[in-house]
Amino acid sequence: MISIIIRNRNEARWIGHSIQSCLDNFNDPEIIVVNNNSTDESMQIVKEFCFSNIKIYNVNEYTPGKALNFGVTKASNKNILAISAHSQIINMIDYNEINSLLQKYVAVFGKQIPIYRGRKINKRYIWSHFVDEPTVNMWSSSEKRNFLHNAFCFYRKEILEEHKFDEKLPSKEERYWAKKIIQNELSYYYEPRMECYHHWTPNGATWRGIG
Repeated sequence: MISIIIRNRNEARWIGHSIQSCLDNFNDPEIIVVNNNSTDESMQIVKEFCFSNIKIYNVNEYTPGKALNFGVTKASNKNILAISAHSQIINMIDYNEINSLLQKYVAVFGKQIPIYRGRKINKRYIWSHFVDEPTVNMWSSSEKRNFLHNAFCFYRKEILEEHKFDEKLPSKEERYWAKKIIQNELSYYYEPRMECYHHWTPNGATWRGIG
């Protein structure tokens, strides 16, 4: 069993695709939707999955780290998947293999394929990090720091309970988390066989300058 944390803010266009991809790839997952005062139809869409094990919570004064830390407190299972509401899993490795990797690494994140208005685009900016080779403690030459991304990333719950995300950061909480992890002489892993579509969203920080 796995607990899946989905952060949401007006993601009506894609959140149903994200949830369905989780249901297609995991057996009876616990899905925790942490909502940031959405004003669109995203919560109605989530509720249409009422046959599944889905829990909905709302958080005020949202930050990515705060939402993830909160979701961890509500998780019932030992392993957690953080996935964006606009990410859609398209290829998974065996969950037993993921579980095995999580015994060695504190986090395992997958390859993202950027989709702009339904079209695959060139892997520029952050997308260039998602190479075809597995990598331990990935380093970003463009950002000049360690690279980790929470749009599609597995963790052990006990690790996230001990090493929380910074709740004051407006973005890139996982990069600062990665730095802290390495300072604690721990390691994380990039597994390119795990793939997701990362869909374009208006005003998304990741997508600035991309088209």
